Amino acid sequence: MSSRALFLIWTAGICMGLLALQALMRNDPQQRHFEIFTEMAYSQASEAFTPNRWFADGKTLQPLVAGVVPRGHQPFPFGEGPDEARRAGQELVNPVAADDSAARDRGAELFRIYCLVCHDARGNGEGPVVLRGMLPPPSLHAVRATQMADGEMFHVLTRGQGNMASYAAQLSPDERWAVIQHIRRLQQEGS
Repeated sequence: MSSRALFLIWTAGICMGLLALQALMRNDPQQRHFEIFTEMAYSQASEAFTPNRWFADGKTLQPLVAGVVPRGHQPFPFGEGPDEARRAGQELVNPVAADDSAARDRGAELFRIYCLVCHDARGNGEGPVVLRGMLPPPSLHAVRATQMADGEMFHVLTRGQGNMASYAAQLSPDERWAVIQHIRRLQQEGS
């Protein structure tokens, strides 16, 4: 058989297949189209907090398997409280170099977004919310803040302290370290 005859047979087969497919499909928007493998589209889903029959404990939300670390999450092995903050100060080292101008600039921008509202632009603890009646945070130029290790400051940003909430959800670990570098720059300029 010649290649031309094979081509014609192949083309005719494709045309007949398309016609058969068109016959199966309905153009009426009120009617469902022909469907195959519908298990994924019409699965029996459960709401987050409702009981279900698929798991032995009857719960829809299942805890992570021991040892699993969610993607993009870095475990933070330090608990709450001042003792853990001091331990973090002894064990953690800022990976951002002091002369990394891009990181310092990013830290300054993040400080402006997240910290300025309480600590003000210079870090004195006289931000706009303080002027409206909120208790002032400690100055970032106070002896305690200037002598605080970077790791301890990272712990405060991660876990929170006193009236300051945790910023772990808003700032990635690299961003928290960059903010700390900016705070160190503010402390140097203030002394």
